[in-house]
Amino acid sequence: MAGFDCYYPAFVILPMKSLFRRLVLLMTACAALAAGSAFAAESAAYPRKKVLYFSKMSVAPASHTAALRINGQPSLSERVLTELGAKHNIEFVFSKDGRLFSDEYLAQFDVIMFYTLGDLTQLGLDREPPMTIEGKNALLRAIAAGKGFVGMHGADNTFLSPGSEVHGPARYKNDGPNTSDFIQMIGGEFIMHNAQQPGRMILTSPKFPGVPEGDFTLHEEWYSHRNFASDIHVILVQDTKGMVGNLYERPNYPSTWARMHGKGRVFYTSMGHREDVWTNPLYQNLLMGGLNWALGRVDADITPNMAQVTPEAMVLPPYVAPPPPKR
Repeated sequence: MAGFDCYYPAFVILPMKSLFRRLVLLMTACAALAAGSAFAAESAAYPRKKVLYFSKMSVAPASHTAALRINGQPSLSERVLTELGAKHNIEFVFSKDGRLFSDEYLAQFDVIMFYTLGDLTQLGLDREPPMTIEGKNALLRAIAAGKGFVGMHGADNTFLSPGSEVHGPARYKNDGPNTSDFIQMIGGEFIMHNAQQPGRMILTSPKFPGVPEGDFTLHEEWYSHRNFASDIHVILVQDTKGMVGNLYERPNYPSTWARMHGKGRVFYTSMGHREDVWTNPLYQNLLMGGLNWALGRVDADITPNMAQVTPEAMVLPPYVAPPPPKR
């Protein structure tokens, strides 16, 4: 985003640990910014593409401020994507209207991006028009036939598997063939999250477009996932060591991945809740790398690797019942 400068004042007195931590974060951000400029210049040379960004939040719309429109103004995520689209020669169409989904409507797009929550066939708390069941089926048909799909954060908290729509013990098991068709497409499913905190991402696919140069730590709302498709190519792994909360009492598990759904390229990342993540060059580069791959502009080796890099990914955390309501 405009206004980010790779500058650190020379005469600031800080404790050594704090100074080192800030310098590491600054160097990571500067490297991401430089990489993003080169990446954007390369993307601008590709033919123009058209992408639908759909951000209906049937549940918890107010807490997902990056997708929230205030007084009819574009959301933060829409503003970020508009800026990135100008750099990467992509036309974004922004919508929260589920009524539009049909074979004919989706035919105009090269990729469909979802930053969504809940059952999108329901009106929901956001009061935005829902999809029809046929609209949802049109989406899945389009992807299977070759449209790309990019999901961010709550996208795998969308169209949850039967019986797990409400948080409870049912979410703490893998559903196998009973996994919902949408979740089978995206490749994994939300369980829940604990408090926002720093989380370490382990890079397991260093040649995938847009990824940083190595492992990194980011403050975010980290999802715990289940129902992983066996054919996902894991790009980033959630390092659970030292994380706080029962959702992370489990072995390391995939956090960002890619897979094929029929002829369609599917990319998902669990990041994207916080506004300062959306404005972070590291996240923007990762998102645009996944999008350019989903568009077919670049290729990548997405050989399934979950068994190698997260062999215990299907081991789930313990369910902890919420405390009884106060009387």
